[in-house]
Amino acid sequence: MPEARDSFASAELIIITGLSGSGKGSVLRTLEDLGFYAVDNLPIELVPKLAELTRDSPRIRRAALVIDIREGEGLRAFPIMLAAVQRQLHARLLFLEADDATLIRRFSETRRPHPLGSDRTVARSVASERKLLAPIRALADAVWDTSKFNVHDLRQMATEQFQGGRKEGQINVFVNSFGYRHGVPADSDLVFDVRFLPNPNYIPEFKKLSGRHPSVARYIRSFPQTTEFIERISDLLIYLLPHYIREGKTYLTIGFGCTGGHHRSVLIAEQIRKRLAKAHYRVKLSHRDLDKPV
Repeated sequence: MPEARDSFASAELIIITGLSGSGKGSVLRTLEDLGFYAVDNLPIELVPKLAELTRDSPRIRRAALVIDIREGEGLRAFPIMLAAVQRQLHARLLFLEADDATLIRRFSETRRPHPLGSDRTVARSVASERKLLAPIRALADAVWDTSKFNVHDLRQMATEQFQGGRKEGQINVFVNSFGYRHGVPADSDLVFDVRFLPNPNYIPEFKKLSGRHPSVARYIRSFPQTTEFIERISDLLIYLLPHYIREGKTYLTIGFGCTGGHHRSVLIAEQIRKRLAKAHYRVKLSHRDLDKPV
């Protein structure tokens, strides 16, 4: 019996599921490269058998598989199957998703039909699939939104997650500037309004420049509240990020907004990125509205 318990503890099965176009195949290939025995689209009836082999076979100690909407009606048995498998060995369920616009764009770029068929639009298929998979999503140990990830980002995140323990700092941080005139980004986890700072837009020589320009940056930073805000927000974020990591969050999107998204928010986003990078966090920076009219 002790030997059986040791086998249970050392064996691992990762079940990958989620929306079509969310990157399940990329994650599976990454796990295969990490030494997992990888299977795509395994019929649900055979999953307990794979779990048994993973637990008992000395040749297969870590396995990963994809189950998704291609299973059709068989998905109804998924919750019962998952419970049975989790009684056999350590099994985790990873659910991948992305926003509708991203999924539609990915299908358009690859020109592949949606698994639910070509007799309806991709948008309708995505909506139907999201609804059908909602009960399975609720069972997931982790949910990854891959909207902002390219293939390389997703591979890196999967490697960090499954190679053997995440380290502090291994969270994807997205720092964005935006203009309230163009709307608040819907995907922001944290939003900071920097419209309390003096607006360079009212100074003629600064109007057509951005917060990246040395003269504009110097002007904004000349006010003591700017320096204090950068320091306070940097300290807050550096305090929060380890707690987000411990809760299993793999990415955080932080938005800084001013009126038009050209001056104050740009400068602040640039400075916050530098502070977080100095604290050894991986940070991506974008200025959503920099190319829009002032």
